[in-house]
Amino acid sequence: QVQLVESGGGLVQAGGTLRLSCAASGRTFLYTMGWFRQAPGQEREFVATIGWSGISTLYSDSVKGRFTISRDNAKNTVYLQMNSLKPEDTAVYYCAAGPRGPLRSASSDYVYWGQGTQVTVSS
Repeated sequence: QVQLVESGGGLVQAGGTLRLSCAASGRTFLYTMGWFRQAPGQEREFVATIGWSGISTLYSDSVKGRFTISRDNAKNTVYLQMNSLKPEDTAVYYCAAGPRGPLRSASSDYVYWGQGTQVTVSS
């Protein structure tokens, strides 16, 4: 069992930056870690994922070049650095853990989920 707790969300102006953190209770090196987001009235969508070693990453086209996912297995923590934020990035951001293997962007491939942290970008 893995428990995930996100932090770092908040209100920021367009063009600003935020860094989300996801602290895990278990050993994160055992898992592929991902970030997803869900805006009001919309389905949860994939943002980024990172392999267990931290070498392999995958991003959605909407955040590629602006967001960076990273992990520190010694601290059991995953990060999402968000730069050049846009109003359309406004959503609740969720951290998720899934089985090691090929990087996956489907939410159904992830087993453990955090409660989410709100990110609001004003124009």
